[in-house]
Amino acid sequence: MNDVLNKATVLVLNRNWQAINVRTPADAFCQMAIDAATGLDIEGHDVMRPVSWAEWLTLPVRPQDNAVGTARGLVRVPTVIVCVGYAKVPLKRPKLSARNIRERDRHRCQYTGKILRPDESSIDHVIPRSRGGRTTWDNCVLASREVNARKGDRLPRAAGLRLIAVPKTPSSIPVTLSIRNAHGIKDWEPFLVK
Repeated sequence: MNDVLNKATVLVLNRNWQAINVRTPADAFCQMAIDAATGLDIEGHDVMRPVSWAEWLTLPVRPQDNAVGTARGLVRVPTVIVCVGYAKVPLKRPKLSARNIRERDRHRCQYTGKILRPDESSIDHVIPRSRGGRTTWDNCVLASREVNARKGDRLPRAAGLRLIAVPKTPSSIPVTLSIRNAHGIKDWEPFLVK
């Protein structure tokens, strides 16, 4: 039962029904109990109805539902909740990672312009770490393994290389665009960007 309560399997919507977060059922129950959120009683893509906490406690548990046992009996675990007093869509900056650097640089070596497969590429520190360069968006670029090995711990100019574009920190994006349905929960589909 603890697994059910502690896995992030509840999609959180703002009051405009835009996806803004993913929470655990335990968090969802807390938000519903203090009337900060309502649960969505979902019957396919066509029938969705916001339900208060008092009514949620009386909903029957269907075969497809997860449930938790309480002194009152089984309580259905919501798959989607709506925050009743929150209308914003938070912004999120992509995390610095090799995958996100590849995406930012559009899979192109930033010295040759050649499109690279993941196994042909590496992340180059424009100012090498041995010279005080840090691992930041502004100092890391995608490079072919050969070019990166040839550059070594030199600055691009010293290695006879020139950057195609100056590396920049990506802009923040609406968090709605980054939420993925890792658990394959059918009730989430109408709310996620495809």
